[in-house]
Order: sequence, then structure tokens, then C-alpha cells
Amino acid sequence: MVVSHGHSDHVNGVPVLCRRLRVPVYANRATAAETGLHGAVGPELSLCFEAGCDFEVGSIRLTSFPVPHDSADPSGFVISDGAVKVGFATDLGSLTLEVLDSLADCDALILESNHDEVMLREGPYPAMLKKRVKGPRGHLSNDDAAELLQSVAHPGLRQLVLAHLSTTNNKPELPLQTAGKALAGRAPSVEISLGWQDRPGLVIRVG
Repeated sequence: MVVSHGHSDHVNGVPVLCRRLRVPVYANRATAAETGLHGAVGPELSLCFEAGCDFEVGSIRLTSFPVPHDSADPSGFVISDGAVKVGFATDLGSLTLEVLDSLADCDALILESNHDEVMLREGPYPAMLKKRVKGPRGHLSNDDAAELLQSVAHPGLRQLVLAHLSTTNNKPELPLQTAGKALAGRAPSVEISLGWQDRPGLVIRVG
């Protein structure tokens, strides 16, 4: 198990799952310190990776890269078995050159498309939470995700999973439409699907 950052919705269930299944958890040092994973999981199951570096989990190589989010040293990942590259970036509030460079040339992407900007602005969230979500260390909007896709799309991109959708400030059809327009003519063979909060997504094949 690999932890991208220390917010509770990503780590609350980790210690129980790791201890019950005897599965190790990988986190960078800042995230491990922020969450107390070492103590909760135990030293034999708690492993650290260096932020911005490669590390291996079995036969899979992961390359971490920094993303702008309001937690201690959050990471995105490029995951490869040597033949296929999958980029993973959720929980980031803005696009950086490092994010764009890291996600270029991937065969598949799992990408945040959190909110529709109008729905967020006119929705029920309190002003402070709206400011956090749309801030540079918050979450990508559908339009932000489309901008990223226009930069990294290429004919070899086969799969796109739009993830971390807000149930309050988004509708499933909106990120699908926005991403589809962004990829039109750039990735003719791509299949786009959604990562749901309350049920499994589609099983996809890459390569």
C-alpha cells in the first residue's frame, strides 16, 4: 500500500488494513511523521520512500513527484512494470511544470477532476472551504484537469480515469464532457472512465 499524503480520508483505514492483512505501507518521511503511521502500523510494516525518488514494490517501480496540496509533502506517482506507465495525481490544487513533466508519455492516467467551478461557487460549502478547494493547494477543477490533459495528451494514451469527484460540487457527466473535449484529436484511442467514491470503477486493461 502506498500513501500519497496524510489527510484523514486517505489514511484512516490504513493501520487496521495493514495489521489485519500483514500488508506493508509506504509513505515518505514527512507523511509518516504527519500521520503517525510508524507507531500505528508498527516498524515491520512501515516503510519510507524518499520524496522525488524511485522505489520498488515487488516488481513494480514507482517514481514519486511533489504535488501542490495542503498537507506535509504530498506526492503523485508514475507506476511502471517496465512496459506500461500509469500516472497517478489526485489531491492537487494547481498545475506545476514538475506535475506536467511527470505525467507526460503515460499509457494511462488516474487524474483528479474534483469540482465544477460554478457548482462550487454557488454551492453550500462555507466560504472558507470554498477558498481552500479552489486554492492553489486545494483540488483540481474539471477545467484544470482539462488544461493538464491538453498538455500531456499523446496518441499513445490509452486509459484515463477521472477521480476524486466531489459529490456536492460535480456531476458525473461534467468531467467526462470536459476531458473528452480536451483530448479530442490528441489521444484518439483513449477510453475515459470515472473513479467513484462509493463503488468500484471499471476494470481496465493497459497495454
